[in-house]
Amino acid sequence: MTHAEPAHNTEPKGELTIRTMAMPADTNAAGDIFGGWVMSQMDIAGAVSAIERVKGRVATVAVEAMTFIAPVKVGDILCIYTTIARIGTTSITVDLEAWVRRRGSPDRVKVTDGRFIYVALDDEGKKRKIE
Repeated sequence: MTHAEPAHNTEPKGELTIRTMAMPADTNAAGDIFGGWVMSQMDIAGAVSAIERVKGRVATVAVEAMTFIAPVKVGDILCIYTTIARIGTTSITVDLEAWVRRRGSPDRVKVTDGRFIYVALDDEGKKRKIE
């Protein structure tokens, strides 16, 4: 009997919302991309998804969960996938997965996942009900 490899999630969940390239200016002293840069890209992707769903302005109110799984390297193509997890009266919760394609490789690697919460805003920046 052979030892089986553990099952890995090789397909992203959700809709591809953002693709961007990690650049040298976004690195830490070790040469890896700052986690804050990845988090910022995830926040943008989550907001895009939320804005499209609520048909208007949103603001980030919470990062409920975030797990860094693997480093992002300079030259990686960062792809962020979003799924609407919950819609409340004024808030919307978005699940996100960040995957990279490494230079010269067709394979995708999951690097980060998280859950961000946004609130719908009216034109004056006040909370509004989601229709």
